[in-house]
Amino acid sequence: MEMQEHNFIGRERELKRLNKMHSSQGQEVALIYGRRRVGKSELIKYFIQQHDEDAIYYECKQTTEPNNVDSLAEIVSEKMNLPPLGFTNVEQVLDFLFKQACTRKTILVLDEYPYLQKIVAGLDSILQALVDKYKNQSQMKLILCGSFVDTMKKLLLRHNPLYGRISVVLNLKPMNYLESARFYPSFSHDDKVRIYSVYGGIPYYNSLIDESLSVKENIMDLIALPGARLEDEVSLYLNTELSKINSANEVFEALTRGFSRFSDVLSQSHLSSSSLLADVLKKLMLMDMVEKEAPINDANNKRKTGYYISDNMSMFYYRYVFRYASQRRIMNPEVFYQRYIENDFEQFYVPKRFEDICKQFLIMKNKQGEMEEPFEAIGKYYYDLPKEHKNCEFDVVTKDDRGYVFYEAKFREAPVSNAMVETEIQQVNMTGLYCYRYGFFSKSGYDEDISRSDVVKYTLDDLYNGKNSSY
Repeated sequence: MEMQEHNFIGRERELKRLNKMHSSQGQEVALIYGRRRVGKSELIKYFIQQHDEDAIYYECKQTTEPNNVDSLAEIVSEKMNLPPLGFTNVEQVLDFLFKQACTRKTILVLDEYPYLQKIVAGLDSILQALVDKYKNQSQMKLILCGSFVDTMKKLLLRHNPLYGRISVVLNLKPMNYLESARFYPSFSHDDKVRIYSVYGGIPYYNSLIDESLSVKENIMDLIALPGARLEDEVSLYLNTELSKINSANEVFEALTRGFSRFSDVLSQSHLSSSSLLADVLKKLMLMDMVEKEAPINDANNKRKTGYYISDNMSMFYYRYVFRYASQRRIMNPEVFYQRYIENDFEQFYVPKRFEDICKQFLIMKNKQGEMEEPFEAIGKYYYDLPKEHKNCEFDVVTKDDRGYVFYEAKFREAPVSNAMVETEIQQVNMTGLYCYRYGFFSKSGYDEDISRSDVVKYTLDDLYNGKNSSY
């Protein structure tokens, strides 16, 4: 699992930043936050393993102040080989540690900081006073960590006592598809796509993947079977952050069924008001479960802005587990999987998630300066079909100085043929979107006869091995 030193995966940029902080001479305060299970504690534990002699790691508890004081004091005395220390409040322990840091470099980690903040009146102010008091002589490296994103972000606001005193801020995001694949390297590329489609970039979920089992068995054992290890994972996460879980369930149901516009989600979700929906969506976006996206050809049009589930695990859970909860309880697991998951998963669910992987790949190439023409926008392209009285979107389109490039992602058994390419290009042109280049991503490769100079072809090898694509 991720916490084992020899197996720690990814987070190179964040580790580099923490090591830089550790090697600096003065006092520093770091803030590390991000959604539950994203690997914050594992990152910190891995970091302090390298500097173990001067690190005190304390996970704050949802108990009383005296209980936290006793627990922290016990760790301190053990770490510093001191007799039992008698402190009456948190401020005294912290003051003692800041004083110690004047003679020896000390890392102090307060993990799950919001728990302590809630029970110790004015804790932010206490810390601010200590940071100011010892700033010229202490070598304290204080790390505050927490999963309540809203609470942690408030520490950075102007009116917070700690404002201006935090020198390192790490907002830990889910890993991308390529980093995630390092948890299950022996799977074939197409199975890596399938696994990522379910478990996304959350290190904890990915650490549970068993490479000796098939994709289906990993889905069954971890989430789809009654009593599976991650069966209640999504609802538990929602319950820790939201007071109105029913409202979130309604919103997810609407989004899973393909409704993305605010007005459509409101009418589908039976919520009492648009302000309630706005509040729920705001919280879900803070939790990295939902994202808001405007079309790249009409970015300021609020009516055309859509909300989409960005967390793969939530998408899978609401599409299959939550929706078919009653059937799942009474049916044979194999029959349930066959009837409600198998076909839809392969034909619709994974191909849709594959588009997101292709988007991530293009952004990576763009950041690394590997695109022939660097793009400044990527996203959906919105268009109207007046005769049919409907509007549609192309899901992956980039915009650069030369114009638009349209991409089509094909996660299917058959290779992409010349006829398919011509049909797609014709469809694009008919909608009024004129591109100077067209890109294709194909799970099963290409027929030999695609030779248009304005077409770029990518395969799964390009996505996972970084081979150059052919123009």
